[in-house]
Amino acid sequence: MKIGITALERFGQENYEKIKKSGFDCVDFGMSNTDAPIYTLPTAESDALILREKARAASVGLRICQVHGPWRYPPMDDTEENRAERFEKMSISIRATFLLGCKYWIVHPIMPFGTHDTEIGKEKETWELNVKFFRALLPIAKEHGVTICLENMPMLAFSLSKPEDILRLVEEINDESFMVCLDTGHVNVFKELSLGDETRRLGKYIKTLHVHDNRASLDMHLPPYFGKSDWEDFVRALGEIGYNGVFSLETEPSSALPEPLAEKFVSAYADLAKWMTKEL
Repeated sequence: MKIGITALERFGQENYEKIKKSGFDCVDFGMSNTDAPIYTLPTAESDALILREKARAASVGLRICQVHGPWRYPPMDDTEENRAERFEKMSISIRATFLLGCKYWIVHPIMPFGTHDTEIGKEKETWELNVKFFRALLPIAKEHGVTICLENMPMLAFSLSKPEDILRLVEEINDESFMVCLDTGHVNVFKELSLGDETRRLGKYIKTLHVHDNRASLDMHLPPYFGKSDWEDFVRALGEIGYNGVFSLETEPSSALPEPLAEKFVSAYADLAKWMTKEL
């Protein structure tokens, strides 16, 4: 099984080279920042920037296996105008994913009533707006040969956080280009959920992973085995559902670490991912 990690911007121009040297096959390319040049430059310049990144990764034998689409916090999905702006940036990101030669584009649900919609009785409205939003976005993804992977969330009072909620939305949309990104750390903040069982629940719909750990409370993005997740059962569940995508870590060394030490940590993360997936 191929292993990947989120792009590590701290390494600058040597980002891809150092990730590849550490032992990873793939990278999760970040487009979360809605103020990034890809969203603000004219189309030709934005395309050139993206193609340069693709060439830089390819030059060291690294594949961009998945892309994280635009995200902002706190959410700004409350008005038609804000949702239209978000839709435009998502469309740009999908096109960029295509230019990168990547199939999988990861995105969060829209949050028109914020992260606590269950506390104000807006679950139905959140559901309806997400169905409408993603049904409209889906043709753009299909045009570019991109699969949207909807990610489960760590917000305890948001109605589309748990894997079962994401699955319900994916089944409602009912299209082969609308699937799931399973985020392990986001599952683990819900103390009543089992990571292995939620993996089994989502089954064939899982096309991408965000693998990281926490202490069953905050979304901490720790490496596996640094928190309280049951990793043996998770890996067992991946085997049971026949997952054959990339095992992609969404963690990185502390920014306070000197760069030589950070490189050693990244290499250790690659060794850990290889060990975890050795039977898959």
